[in-house]
Amino acid sequence: MRLSLPWNRRRREGELDEELRAHFRMAVDERVSRGESYDAATYAVRREFGNVGVVKEVTREMWGGGSLERLMQDLRYGARTLRRSRGFTLVAGLTLAVGIGATTAVFTVVHGVLLRPLPYPEPNRLVLLSYQPKNTPWVSAPGIADRTWVEFRRGTRAFAHVAASSAQLVTLTGAGDPVRLQGAAVTADFFATLGIAPARGRSFSVDEETAGRNGVVLLGSALWRERFGSDPGVVGRTITLDGVGHTVLGVLPEGFAYPYEAQLWRPLELRLAPNLYLMLSVIGRMRDGVTREQAVADVASVAGGAERSAGGERETSVAEILPLKDTVVGDVGRSLLVFAGAVGLVLLIACANAANLLLMRATSRHREIAVRAALGAGRRRLVRQLVTESVLLWVVAGAIGAAVSVAGVRGLLALAPAGRIPRHGEIGVDVVALVFALGVSLVTGVVFGLVPAVRATRTPLRASLAATPRGISSRDGGVRGALVVAEIALALVLLAGAGLLTQSFLRMRHLELGFQSTGLATMTVDLPATGYASTSAMQTFHARMLDRLRHTPGVESAAAINFSPLGSALVRGDFKLDGGRTPPRDYLVAKPSVSPEYFRTMGIRLLRGREFTERDDAASPGVVIVSRSVADRVWPGMNALGQRVSMKDRPGPGDWLTVVGVVDDIAQRGLDGKRDPAIYQPYAQLAQPFFLEHMTFVVRAADRPEMLLGVMRQALREVDRSQPVGSIGTMDATIAMTVAEPLFQARLIGVFSALALLLAGIGIYGVVAYSVAERTHEIGIRVALGAAGGDIVRLVVRRVLMLVVPGVGLGIVGALAVTRVLATFLFGVKPNDPATFAGVAAVLAAVAFLAGLVPARRASRVDPLVALRAGA
Repeated sequence: MRLSLPWNRRRREGELDEELRAHFRMAVDERVSRGESYDAATYAVRREFGNVGVVKEVTREMWGGGSLERLMQDLRYGARTLRRSRGFTLVAGLTLAVGIGATTAVFTVVHGVLLRPLPYPEPNRLVLLSYQPKNTPWVSAPGIADRTWVEFRRGTRAFAHVAASSAQLVTLTGAGDPVRLQGAAVTADFFATLGIAPARGRSFSVDEETAGRNGVVLLGSALWRERFGSDPGVVGRTITLDGVGHTVLGVLPEGFAYPYEAQLWRPLELRLAPNLYLMLSVIGRMRDGVTREQAVADVASVAGGAERSAGGERETSVAEILPLKDTVVGDVGRSLLVFAGAVGLVLLIACANAANLLLMRATSRHREIAVRAALGAGRRRLVRQLVTESVLLWVVAGAIGAAVSVAGVRGLLALAPAGRIPRHGEIGVDVVALVFALGVSLVTGVVFGLVPAVRATRTPLRASLAATPRGISSRDGGVRGALVVAEIALALVLLAGAGLLTQSFLRMRHLELGFQSTGLATMTVDLPATGYASTSAMQTFHARMLDRLRHTPGVESAAAINFSPLGSALVRGDFKLDGGRTPPRDYLVAKPSVSPEYFRTMGIRLLRGREFTERDDAASPGVVIVSRSVADRVWPGMNALGQRVSMKDRPGPGDWLTVVGVVDDIAQRGLDGKRDPAIYQPYAQLAQPFFLEHMTFVVRAADRPEMLLGVMRQALREVDRSQPVGSIGTMDATIAMTVAEPLFQARLIGVFSALALLLAGIGIYGVVAYSVAERTHEIGIRVALGAAGGDIVRLVVRRVLMLVVPGVGLGIVGALAVTRVLATFLFGVKPNDPATFAGVAAVLAAVAFLAGLVPARRASRVDPLVALRAGA
């Protein structure tokens, strides 16, 4: 297509006008020379020439660039029209901007988490490997046992690189206040497998995986900034981790925190021991041309052979590989897709609202459209003009929405629970998000602008010129009503989802936990093996902390537990029964270790027997306290007190522990409505350091527990200044963090539902108000014939009912189908809960009646004389 520059086109337009005038004069002169009068010749030539505008259009087509020229004309005309109708443009534009902005914000998060490839070279070749038993209560996350990993690393052929890692918590001292950091122990080829290199310094070498040479560390960029002031000279410096000096080899690139959101990395040193194994997280980079099936076969062959040679393979062991991206994203993808669906409904409601406004506006423009048609504009040309105008409106709204989405993304990330949204550092409104906003604007503008445009131009020219605005509007009333019914139905679907999630959150928040959380403050401490190598040293530290806390003003009682309720750590396992009895199969219990006064401090009911006392120490006979479900399951119909259990696989005479008390079950692992069976031991009788190095101190406050947090920090500094606080806060705050994700889901869907409800209310108001305006003449006749104000209000209310009843009906059907998706997010409430559906239907009906109240009151006050004169 040949294009013309604007100034060239203006010159050619002038030449075209002059040429047409010259042809006209020549034709007139020729007729006059044949004897016709000037007026008759002029009239005849005008008839022969026909529509001069059409002649110009045909000529412009021959020039080329006609389509672009018409588009520019349509855009200029549309911009002038929208500028003149400022009220319509403002309302429709803001409605669409909210819908497009919210949609773009959610898309940005979904794209950053789910759609964007991992920031590593050829990320599709990166997988997580697993070879372990299935259908067993002992294993949770995918992984490979340490002894199997050693052989697999040597024998694999399907992978160009493989690497293993394990989570580690470490204490950094000598760089400000002592701090507990999340670290990762990784093999030397870990970073090569991912395809990244340190931004400064170098990575680990293979020989640095061995004991004596593994005192090296890599720092994350955030830790480098916060603790070392971005000092480039940190490379080669010695820092203290867990009381041991480590040489800094390098600093990793900005934003890198894989795995475990680690802040620093150390070499993985394997210490293989009989009858013990460590599950490692193993990643691999598949070789070029290797299929997933071949990779799985390689894992099964090599890892299975390693287990067979060690005599440890079980028939249930299964080889598995998972795309690394899936493991990074986790199960957050389901939540994001639900949010995307919800915001999509908001966008549809906003678009339906804008389409309704366009239909109403077309009614007031029917004469303009008819005149343009009379002047030669075809229906196709008129439809294109109206659609261009609507697309222009949508694009302007999309530009505003893109700006709104920037704040929306920040709000989403701020509302989300800490650490819940992976890859959050990669999320931001970028070119992809802007293109998405433009695409949504163009598509929805064409789709939702086409119906009003087609309906506005379908009336025959004669009828259109003769029709009144009220007659044109009445023909579009059905379409407007259908759009509002659709808005109500979509809004009800969102409200139902928000109602279900809110109920689920409230039931989870008010769940009975088995202990009294109000008034409790907790502080966790992790003791390093360097300073506390023996159980006696750890027990001495814990005893000193408890003594210091118990003598603190404002503390009613203080206790300690190694695996705190709702904490991040817990040991579960089986046990042995005295007398040769066999415990229930696959029956696992939590195995916390506690101090005296723990149950009183926590508010856990003692059902039978006694609590632990200071006399239950290493020199006394071993004792345990069991929870109620253990007593009922293991000794049904019997008295659990005096029974004996052992935590050893092959207990000797001194390994038996006597049950001295029975306490209530508590929610140990989470707020899922389940109480966990548990067997408690006094920490003073434990001989394994592993069970004593992680300890949570619990105090019950006489007044406000948050006032004791500073005192607890001070107590730790007085006992051992070099030990950092792992975590500190009130138990109520811990519970709030546990329900943070359900609260986030309920809030976000609630915001979308509120937007949908507002937009539906605006749509109902607009349709009812317009219906009242177009029936003003009819209302005037009714009033003149004796109709009272109440009769007119009932007339308008019937109109509202005609919109609400089918909308609610369709919405309930849609909600019954859609809310099934929420089943995995709900607790204590079913997706088809009748009370929730009835409640949201009532709320929507109330909003609808409020939206129709103003037009109804206005209709009841119509002056019949004015109404009849207006309709004449």
